[in-house]
Amino acid sequence: PGIQTLYGTRCSGMMDGIKIVCFYGPESTGKSTLAPRLASEFRTEWVPEVAREMVTTNAFSVDDILQIGRAQTARVFEKLKRANRLLICDTDLITTQIYSRHYLGQVPEELVRLEQQVRYDHYFLFDVDVPWIADGLRDQGSRPQRAHMLHLFERELNSRGISFDRVTGSYEQREKFVRRVLKQLLTTP
Repeated sequence: PGIQTLYGTRCSGMMDGIKIVCFYGPESTGKSTLAPRLASEFRTEWVPEVAREMVTTNAFSVDDILQIGRAQTARVFEKLKRANRLLICDTDLITTQIYSRHYLGQVPEELVRLEQQVRYDHYFLFDVDVPWIADGLRDQGSRPQRAHMLHLFERELNSRGISFDRVTGSYEQREKFVRRVLKQLLTTP
């Protein structure tokens, strides 16, 4: 019934009748606002970006990034137990790898192994066509930086053969689009 991993059986939501979706993309694109809102609407659980609970600056170590990866993966497994047909994740381990490479110049092999422990049923790539909002941790706010990060995020999905829906437009348009796709996902076997 699954692959044994650090956290037990490999997390594949479909094994449990739950679809796991990932809100994915560069900072300040609306993922963290939309995830809890839609989780509430769909009466289910959501997984926050755990790094936000663990770091206060972008000056972190390899040990820090590994702790973030472990905690993010563990949180998915924890929330999956209480999810109702759908689990909305505000990030994933590909994102952790992108930021590890960006800030530390390396991707520890353990992050790659952790990525393999969760299989997402659907990805939403959030575009950078909304205003960037500083929050004390975000630091990729210029147009060229945002475009570069979006390119990196998309390249990582493409290199893994992961299909996705691109989320664009105003915050309202994003919410309407994602809601519609989630409803479709829940009606498809």
